[in-house]
Amino acid sequence: MAPEMAWRVMFLVGIAPAVMVFFVRRYVQEPAIYLESRAQIAARGNRPSFLEIFRGPLLRVTLLGGLMGTGAQGGYYAVTTWLPTFLRTERGLSILDSTGYLAVLIAGSFCGYLTGGYLADIIGRRLTFLVFAIGAGTVVLTYTHIAFGNRAMLVLGFPLGFFASGVFSAMGAFYTEHFPTRVRGAGQGFAYNLGRATGALFPTLVGFLSAYMPLGQAIGLFAAVAYATMAIAAFLLPETRGKVLSA
Repeated sequence: MAPEMAWRVMFLVGIAPAVMVFFVRRYVQEPAIYLESRAQIAARGNRPSFLEIFRGPLLRVTLLGGLMGTGAQGGYYAVTTWLPTFLRTERGLSILDSTGYLAVLIAGSFCGYLTGGYLADIIGRRLTFLVFAIGAGTVVLTYTHIAFGNRAMLVLGFPLGFFASGVFSAMGAFYTEHFPTRVRGAGQGFAYNLGRATGALFPTLVGFLSAYMPLGQAIGLFAAVAYATMAIAAFLLPETRGKVLSA
C-alpha cells in the first residue's frame, strides 16, 4: 500500500476502540463499591470535589503519582519517538522499515502487558515498576551504545517492547488503591494524564539535546532519567498489593 494511503487507513482503523465504548457502556456493570460510595454520598449530601485530591494526605499521592506517570510515559515517548530515527539514520538498519521488526516489537509489548499484570500481584506493584524500569533502561542503553547488525536488532525488538510497555500494567491498580472511591476517577485520571502531558515533552527535549551530543546519548540520558524518576516516585508511595478497597 502506498505510504500516502497507509496512514489514512490506520487512522480509520483507530475508530474501532471508540466504537467499543458503546458496548462497554451497555454491557459492563458499575462496580459494587462505586455504587455503595455513591449511595453514601447521596445520603450524606457531601458531593466529592475535584480539589480534594490536592488536600491533606491525597496531595502527596497526587504529586508522586503524577511524577511516576511522568517517568513511565516520558521514557516510553523518548524511546519510541526517537529510537527508530536513531537506528535508521545512525545505524543504517533497514529492518526498521519492515513489518517483521514491528511484529516483534508488538509481540514483546503484548507479552510485557500480560507479564506486568501478573508480576504486580506476585511481587508487588513497586518491585514490578523497578524490574521493568531497569529492564527498559538496559535495553535502551544496549540499543544506543552497542553496535548490532540487523538480525540482532530484530531480536532485541522483543525485550524493548516487553519492558517499555509492560511497565504500564501495574499503574492502574497502583493508582486505584491509593485514591479513595469518592475521588478515585479524578485522582487517578489527573495523576496519569499529568504524567502523559509532562512526559510528552521528553521527545522535544531529546531533539534539542541532540544538537549538542549524539542522538543515541540523548535518548539514553532521558530514558535513564525518566525510568529512575518513575521508580523513585513509586517507592516513595506505600505498597498496595493485597489492599482491600472500601467505599
